[in-house]
Amino acid sequence: MRYWDRSKIVVGVDEAGRGPLAGPVVVAAVILNPDIKIEGLNDSKKLSEKKREELFEIIRKTAIDWNVQIISSKVIDEINILQATFLGMEKAVKNLEVKPEVCLIDGNQLSEKLKHFAKAIIKGDSQFASIAAASILAKVYRDRIMRKLHEKFPMYNFKKNKGYPTREHLAAISKYGIISAHRKSYRPVREVIDR
Repeated sequence: MRYWDRSKIVVGVDEAGRGPLAGPVVVAAVILNPDIKIEGLNDSKKLSEKKREELFEIIRKTAIDWNVQIISSKVIDEINILQATFLGMEKAVKNLEVKPEVCLIDGNQLSEKLKHFAKAIIKGDSQFASIAAASILAKVYRDRIMRKLHEKFPMYNFKKNKGYPTREHLAAISKYGIISAHRKSYRPVREVIDR
């Protein structure tokens, strides 16, 4: 894991939940302290749930600043997932108390509002510490939201599928219909509505 530039205030930004049929997209922005090395930092998808939870606490305690934004399925349906992700990124960076000089974003696209000081980095979450930290915060926050949603709607098994279009989740949508957390603009959900 690398640090972009130790002489500048660098924020890493990543999201969790672009692909699911239910639940929000969650975006995190993290400014790490380059003098504190966090062991085991990596792309959240490459870590166990237990390791993510451990790192989540370490990141929150040791980061110079961090912010998490939750963009609902309703907003995703209104403006589309790409714009919802951009909105989350803009809000997460804007709501930091420490103003960053460089913004590193995981992926290949940049929001217009962040373009002036942001760089998009493909697979950035497995290269740069601040993006990896953001990926962990976003993933843990989103997983906790989906576990809470599971308590209210156990028939969809959100604690396991996290809203992704697994065979089991699709079968549950067909059997029980949809709830407000479902993204009605996504094709598999729309097909159930249109029946």
